[in-house]
Amino acid sequence: MSALIRHSSTGIPLSFIVKNDLARWQSQQPIFLQNWLNSCDFAKQGFALVVNPQSGALSQVYCLVNSVDDFWLAGELATKLPAGIYQVQECEQQLEQIALGFILGGYEFNEYKAKGAVKAQLAIADEALFARITRQANAINLVRDLVNTPAADMMPQHLSQVMADLAHTYNGQFNEWIGDELLEQNYPTIHMVGRASENKPRLLDLHWGAKDAPLITLVGKGVCFDSGGLDLKPSSGMRNMKKDMGGAAHVIGLAQLIMAANLPIRLRVLVPAVENAVSRNAFRPGDVIKTRKGIMVEIDNTDAEGRLVLCDALTEAQNDNPELIIDFATLTGACRIALGTELPGFFSTERDVANGIIDAGIAVSDPVWQLPLFEQYKSLLKSDVADMANCSSTPFGGAITAALYLKEFVEPTTPWVHFDVMAWNIRSLPGRPVGGEALGIRAVFNYLQSRFK
Repeated sequence: MSALIRHSSTGIPLSFIVKNDLARWQSQQPIFLQNWLNSCDFAKQGFALVVNPQSGALSQVYCLVNSVDDFWLAGELATKLPAGIYQVQECEQQLEQIALGFILGGYEFNEYKAKGAVKAQLAIADEALFARITRQANAINLVRDLVNTPAADMMPQHLSQVMADLAHTYNGQFNEWIGDELLEQNYPTIHMVGRASENKPRLLDLHWGAKDAPLITLVGKGVCFDSGGLDLKPSSGMRNMKKDMGGAAHVIGLAQLIMAANLPIRLRVLVPAVENAVSRNAFRPGDVIKTRKGIMVEIDNTDAEGRLVLCDALTEAQNDNPELIIDFATLTGACRIALGTELPGFFSTERDVANGIIDAGIAVSDPVWQLPLFEQYKSLLKSDVADMANCSSTPFGGAITAALYLKEFVEPTTPWVHFDVMAWNIRSLPGRPVGGEALGIRAVFNYLQSRFK
């Protein structure tokens, strides 16, 4: 992951030339370089490797870009450049984003295939900058790794080990409740959703930080595989459901980033981890469950299971009066219909918090978009036999009705943010290969870092 950068002050010079300035810049270069760039058709190809005419060794790399402020301008270089160490020239103000884009573009999930060839590396001279870039890259690529891992190797017990290891690494505390312990401790919906699987459901709980610091609680949907339950998904809808623990992956990656940066907060991370499987004891459409909060919920659809495991975790999250609860979940296809797969939507009960996260995301090129908690749609969750149903009577506004369901389990006095994320790239873009993806965690981290100094 971060091996794509190196703490060093030397490397093959790597320069970015803005297209609008190409003619002027090229006219000022030595004749040899002008001729070389013309022979490489640099203006069309946008990429040129320059060799030393005496030694034949690579001596300079030029990249043609629309703007040096593009966060992803180096997103393809780790895979395009020959193996070697490179050093960015001139763009000191953009170096952090260039380096992070470079690393993220070089990501490859290769746990189940032969390792690829040694890739290019970027030299970073400043030690603090090197550490900051490494922390971000490691957190994002951790999210990617967790989401990309096949479900057979990323079940509740595997997520448990990941969180236990994080707690050990950063001197935190880790606890969990497994199987029927969830019933004993009154987490009935987590147990209900996960009870049909041989991989026992769990509630994972990590604590970190000074006791007198402001408490931030993260909650992540950890449905390690979602068959849909008895409301079985079609094969096309089930193919990538290993990613349904993407919310858990997001809060784990964000937690690692927070702890590695030693933010002055007290952190709690709650992950309800289950497999939504089919068996003789699977929960059924029409069942009614009493949640941890005491709200009676009728099961309209067993494929709307994420909100069921989250509602008990959100109730638990308020036990120690956090200053802010943030949850991440791969919750609805409706959010992807509204915003596409690459822009994460979120909901918030606090306008100032929402605006702060939006601004923080813009500042680090990690955009997020707020959707409304439109209370008028709450009536769509009406049940004839219970306090509410677990999903709406209509497919319209599905992301909103899902958020309104969760809001019923958050106290009005507790500031709350809910992210509905894809956690998956369906197309390859510079810096963003197809597969698991972290969306919005840099925005949230930047917000928390600015708020809690």
